[in-house]
Amino acid sequence: MVIQLMDHIFEKYSVRKPENLIPLLQEIQREKGCLTDEIIEKVSVFLNIPTNKIYGVATFYDQFRFRVRGQYHIQVCRGTSCYLCSSSYYLKEIEKVLKVKSGSVSRDRKFSLEIVSCMGGCSHSPVIRINDTFYSNIRPGEIAGIIKALKEKTV
Repeated sequence: MVIQLMDHIFEKYSVRKPENLIPLLQEIQREKGCLTDEIIEKVSVFLNIPTNKIYGVATFYDQFRFRVRGQYHIQVCRGTSCYLCSSSYYLKEIEKVLKVKSGSVSRDRKFSLEIVSCMGGCSHSPVIRINDTFYSNIRPGEIAGIIKALKEKTV
């Protein structure tokens, strides 16, 4: 089923070169939400690249994921600067409000939570990213209000 649904993506890459691996994975993930074993095997056959090489690339870059994310994907930075600015309190508050642990998706599939090693916003620590919006210099007590607003938002 997934294989047939990806044919239109494969058609865009008529030249089957290893250099197409990353853009191909990006496009598939954009459409499917994540990379599955079945997808990796199909890409392996299509590009004639061993699956272990594809997994090597997909696990090296943090842009690729093997689980579906929530509608709102929350990333909490745990880089040195954010860690020293108590990002762990923010993480605990998010976990408490959403009732999820890092690496999980909420029951309603609206939120997912992830710890990341660095977002490059060290001078604005601690930094939290929700989809494409960055939050910095906020207090842990503000987290509940931000999440509440997202829960009430209709897309």
